[in-house]
Amino acid sequence: MFLLYASCSGHGLPKGDAFQPLIEIELGPEGKLYMKLAGIRIFGLCAAATAVWTGAGTALAKVDAFVSIAPQKYIVQQIGKDLVDVHVMVPPGADPHIYEPKPKQMVALAGAQLYFAIGVEFEKARLKKISAANPQMKVIHTDQGIRKIPMAAHRHHDEEKNDQKGERSADVDYVAGDEPHGHGGLDPHIWLSPPLVMQQAQIIRTALQAVDPLHRAAYAANYEAFSSEIAALDAELRKIFAGRQGLQFIVFHPAWGYFAHAYGLVQVPVEIEGKNPKPAQLKELIENAKEKNIKVIFVQPQFSTKSAELIAREIDGQVVFADPLAQDWANNLRAVAAKFRAALR
Repeated sequence: MFLLYASCSGHGLPKGDAFQPLIEIELGPEGKLYMKLAGIRIFGLCAAATAVWTGAGTALAKVDAFVSIAPQKYIVQQIGKDLVDVHVMVPPGADPHIYEPKPKQMVALAGAQLYFAIGVEFEKARLKKISAANPQMKVIHTDQGIRKIPMAAHRHHDEEKNDQKGERSADVDYVAGDEPHGHGGLDPHIWLSPPLVMQQAQIIRTALQAVDPLHRAAYAANYEAFSSEIAALDAELRKIFAGRQGLQFIVFHPAWGYFAHAYGLVQVPVEIEGKNPKPAQLKELIENAKEKNIKVIFVQPQFSTKSAELIAREIDGQVVFADPLAQDWANNLRAVAAKFRAALR
């Protein structure tokens, strides 16, 4: 319902019997708007009018939504289009493992209707605080039902032999919420796999339709168009990596496990459970890189490149950026795929 109030002070919302709605606009059958004059009882001359929307899903109100990281904004916008305002909690360049929300962000959360969580470290530490800032806000877990894999550790020779036989030992997976034994927890980087983004998109569509039923058909149409985009991207990436299954690429931080899983590649991380490798582990990594003729160490711009540069010198290689947090999700995956493709031997 839309209410037009008369306000004598011109400040804030009307209060008390001296202020009554001048006009009520209601949503009627088939999405039509109906307007009627309301009962008026005003004392004195009123100098200003205040318009207030009540309820959700009205024709002129956008859905106010928050996401944790920038790639989510792209995904939500593809389904919400101009019906949704999307705000990102972790800004570009910040580390989602340790980011602390700013006071102005906590204030802005008070007006949000939806929060799309994805399972990153930032949420584990802050989601309760975020929810407390707005108890009416619905938190939507877009990783619900997704089979997660453990964070990658160094791969040993027996694991590599299994890969060559088609026995992918790293493919053991878990439903979101389960805890694996070893490898330091579950990998949260589910937005880097187009097939998994397809699952997330379904959850986002359903949540938007629930909070804004007036535009249910629009969200469904947008979802179908985005699904086609994801399918085309997936086919494009499969073509890029055709015939290269089992090949390895080295990353400093193991963010690309789901991407590797989707396209038959093997991610070899430098980090072990968020820490730099011990000397013996580093030696094994360097020897493996030399044996496989790997010349590129992929790093993400949110982290220091010093350790990666040291390894690159040892293998006579180079450091190349691959950003898992870029907002332009589809084009970023294309760009990173091209870098991986060039590095694979």
